Amino acid sequence: MARVRTPATLKVLVYSDDVHTREQVILALGRRPHPDLPELEYVEIATEPVVIQNMDAGGIALAILDGEAVPAGGMGIAKQLKDEIRDCPPLVVLTGRPQDAWLATWSRADAAVPHPLDPIQLAEAVVGLLRTRVPA
Repeated sequence: MARVRTPATLKVLVYSDDVHTREQVILALGRRPHPDLPELEYVEIATEPVVIQNMDAGGIALAILDGEAVPAGGMGIAKQLKDEIRDCPPLVVLTGRPQDAWLATWSRADAAVPHPLDPIQLAEAVVGLLRTRVPA
């Protein structure tokens, strides 16, 4: 019986034009948000073209996209990624407020977490999505 290898780390792309938002996400999740998962390695990105470039290159286990980023918001980027990348990794969109969850649905994001960020809510969303990417 062949064993499925668990990756040593999972790459998580964090997109926001605001360095403080990226910092909040990374601090909220930490290196290992759950003992069942490998450590996370973060790829911090501040511009849409670099998000697209990294996602096209592959190797990203999950992306967290700031819906409030300018000039390109995370919801529009999420829609583009889901439309253009076969087997797109899970996407979490950070919304401006809880009432914006319907926009996240339009963007085809796999989860939405509103600002201000609740570390527990963010971790639950991320862990739930990453578990689908890691063999048991």
